Parts: sequence; structure tokens; C-alpha cells
Amino acid sequence: MNVLSRHQWYLAAAIGCAAVVIGGCASVAPPTEQMAVSKSAIANAVSAGGSEYAPVEMRTAQEKMDRAQRAMAKEDYENARSLAEEAQADARLAEKKAESAKAQKAAIVLQDDIRVLREEINRNGK
Repeated sequence: MNVLSRHQWYLAAAIGCAAVVIGGCASVAPPTEQMAVSKSAIANAVSAGGSEYAPVEMRTAQEKMDRAQRAMAKEDYENARSLAEEAQADARLAEKKAESAKAQKAAIVLQDDIRVLREEINRNGK
């Protein structure tokens, strides 16, 4: 290689490296799918009774979702994705707590029904 082509090669390599570095720092794609999944998780938690049985978790999920939407508006996509994921986790926790509370209530009602039936059986058997 002559001096001129070597200089051009170094320049091309430097430009290539700069392009890779800049490309690596390029903006993250908007987390639209995660936002939709998180909104759906919140809606499911509300439908399951999360607002009644897990109000703290529901409030936390909604607050994080609101913050995620603000981050999206500012094009802070990494923060938006993180907040949306946290909101989804909080909503799922609220949903599971609500389901658990409902199951516990149903078990108590069933136990009361069994107790009443046993009393009826004992009364009729005597």
C-alpha cells in the first residue's frame, strides 16, 4: 500500500468505527407492544377485582403506567419500557391477590354451607 491509500484506509476504518458506535447509541425503538401488554394487564386486574382486593398494587401499577406514558411522550423509550414492565408486574400481582381473596371468600362460604348441612344431618339423625 502506498501512503495515500493507507491514510484513506485508516480514515475509512475510523469512520466505520464511529458509525458502529453511533449506531449502537441510536435511539431505542418505542415499546408500543409492551405498553399495550401492560395496559391489558391493568385492565385484567381491574376486571378481576384488583381495585377492591389489592388497591395498593393497582394504584402502583396505574401510577407506573402513567409515568411510562409520560416517558413515551418524551421519547425516553428505555424508561418507558422499564416502567411499563413494572406496571405489568404490579397489575398481575393485583390480579392474583384478587383471585386469591375471592377464592378464600368462596372457601369460607363453602365451609359454612358444609357446617349447616352437618347440623341438618345431625338434627335429622336424632
